[in-house]
Amino acid sequence: MGALWLFALLSFFLSLFCSIQPVYGAQHPPLDPRLTKNFIKDRSKANALPMKSKKASSFHEFARNTSDAWDIGDDEDEDFSSSSSSLQTLNSKVAKATAAQVLENHSKLRAKPERAQSALSDVPTNCKVIKSSSEAQLSRTAEEACVRTALQKQQSLPLRPVIPLVARISDQNASGAPPMTVREKTRLEKFRQLLSSHNTDLDELRKCSWPGVPREVRPVTWRLLSGYLPANMERRKLTLQRKREEYFGFIQQYYDSRNEEHHQDTYRQIHIDIPRTNPLIPLFQQPLVQEIFERILFIWAIRHPASGYVQGINDLVTPFFVVFLSEYVEEDVENFDVTNLSQDVLRSIEADSFWCMSKLLDGIQDNYTFAQPGIQKKVKALEELVSRIDEQVHNHFRKYEVEYLQFAFRWMNNLLMRELPLRCTIRLWDTYQSEPEGFSHFHLYVCAAFLIKWRKEILDEEDFQGLLMLLQNLPTIHWGNEEIGLLLAEAYRLKYMFADAPNHYRR
Repeated sequence: MGALWLFALLSFFLSLFCSIQPVYGAQHPPLDPRLTKNFIKDRSKANALPMKSKKASSFHEFARNTSDAWDIGDDEDEDFSSSSSSLQTLNSKVAKATAAQVLENHSKLRAKPERAQSALSDVPTNCKVIKSSSEAQLSRTAEEACVRTALQKQQSLPLRPVIPLVARISDQNASGAPPMTVREKTRLEKFRQLLSSHNTDLDELRKCSWPGVPREVRPVTWRLLSGYLPANMERRKLTLQRKREEYFGFIQQYYDSRNEEHHQDTYRQIHIDIPRTNPLIPLFQQPLVQEIFERILFIWAIRHPASGYVQGINDLVTPFFVVFLSEYVEEDVENFDVTNLSQDVLRSIEADSFWCMSKLLDGIQDNYTFAQPGIQKKVKALEELVSRIDEQVHNHFRKYEVEYLQFAFRWMNNLLMRELPLRCTIRLWDTYQSEPEGFSHFHLYVCAAFLIKWRKEILDEEDFQGLLMLLQNLPTIHWGNEEIGLLLAEAYRLKYMFADAPNHYRR
């Protein structure tokens, strides 16, 4: 009977390990399979090269294998035959080692029956041990079921439920907390009192909005915090009517010029970038939504010739559009069909999104002028700040010749929107609009806190390409309000320590 049990257990382990296939986890943005293949090949080659030649060509090798910051990988996927074969070889080695360990453990159990009895006591009680030799096949099935049950119990992770939809927009807590607690109801009531007063106290509204704005009052709160709406209640309706009419006056005046020769390049780039805007969210793939975005971005570019349209600005429309859409939609908006809304409602959402995005960009327009000097200054400031708060990470980048501009340019250009799910961006912008110069100044400290958040993973990578792959595909897809709250708290601590002490930037 012992031999049958041993044979069944060995067969199970061999079939288990030899059937393992490569699994590629969810990334944000999604990991390009071409990069994964090249990464496996190049890393194996790099180990055989001297360190000097590896450093000299590391950036060029990476540049050849990496698409730009806005590429969504429309080309056909390549096969993973080479990586799969190497994984199969590894699996066979693991299987052999496991089999040897099982044999050793079995010999110990035979030598010491009291240990064997103790080991059998760990088997789940619902697994029946059959001693009849005529039921060997049933015994094998039962024991395999026992092992599977034990493995499933060991591998289960009861920490917290996973957010099911990759592109979920709703601002739920990742911990699965109830949607409305007593504290949240109290906060919502306080917001409503502030917003319904004759003259809204904007300082108090900013203070209440810093830890997050309830979904029910976020649209009007964002309009007020961005400076789009006046604090006086009586003036708001007339202001909205006037600004919306003004925007559609721009449409009539400028939009037809998109086909003129001197505007064709701008319109063409906008037309290319819009389908790439949050490609995983069905809402933004609807033709009507894409037409709205085209008008918003083209009118903004025409009215701001110093910068014009720059790739990345298209992302900055999406939080405003989602927030103002939620004012008219009760369910989750990611799959909502906007054709169900009236024309007047869509026009209001479009105009409000344009004006609030314009207010945001007014504060960071030097990010998008020629040579983008604003971004270059911020990236340099980030490098100096990280060198002070975590010298080990800073030196790790220097050791493997990683330049901050190679990963932080996108963080500044897109305000971390390519690194975080949209629901997290919306929560982040609650605080940005509550902070003085939130998008231009506080964002620097958020980026520093975000970088240090991954210090363990950064220090574990020991080559240039591995570091860049990590920093461009950080695993934040399951983040929610909790993680953003902790990130903002750390950013505020850094700002408190360094913002009023500029010499702390310097070494």
